[in-house]
Amino acid sequence: MKTATAVALLVFAQAALACDYPERVGDLPDGNTASRDDMIAGKKAVQSYLADMEAYLSCIEAEEAQAVLAMGKVDDETKRQRKNMFDKKYNAAVEEMNLVAEQFNIQLRAYNAKKNN
Repeated sequence: MKTATAVALLVFAQAALACDYPERVGDLPDGNTASRDDMIAGKKAVQSYLADMEAYLSCIEAEEAQAVLAMGKVDDETKRQRKNMFDKKYNAAVEEMNLVAEQFNIQLRAYNAKKNN
């Protein structure tokens, strides 16, 4: 009975959280040709994406914490494997955030260089 309850709790908790990976920002403005308004719109899109990713990261942290609680007592190897899987998922999302931010910054530097010439 305990196992069935734990499984039901785990399924319910995961369904309740249902962390959706945010859609990546579409085309960033080309800093060599973009207008000021284009760059501002690009900045807002990137900021929104980064905020959505922060919410996603918080969600998967909460989801993982609930999943670990629902598992109850498990051996150290299972804990280690679970932590490694979570760390990879979390770090991949952070790397994606950094990539998008850097891609925008490259275009911003190009825009500023164009503007200063």
